[in-house]
Amino acid sequence: MSGWVSSRTRRLDQRLVLETVEPVPDGAGGCVETWQALGTLWAEVSPRTGRQASGAAGAVARNGYFVWVRGAADDSTARPRIGQRFLWAGRRLSIEAVSDEPPRGMYLKCACTEEVAP
Repeated sequence: MSGWVSSRTRRLDQRLVLETVEPVPDGAGGCVETWQALGTLWAEVSPRTGRQASGAAGAVARNGYFVWVRGAADDSTARPRIGQRFLWAGRRLSIEAVSDEPPRGMYLKCACTEEVAP
């Protein structure tokens, strides 16, 4: 079977909320950014790496995760995009990269980061 790539079946057992940032008028001629829920997705979440970094208010822990969700069309609101985030078990995971996972784009693999202040 040359050319055929096997992909393991993902265990989509974690409930995540996909959010996007929306500008909202502040009443003074400007706007503030708020997060709006786009929907709930079931996912497999796997830790990557963690490290300590400097944040605006001091040291923060940066934890990396891979998140796999079902594949979705490019124009679907169910397709995660860079700059959006997932809410997962009280955590906020910023989406940094999204790629189709072969074969046939059955899953999307999202590289995410969580920042936690000590």
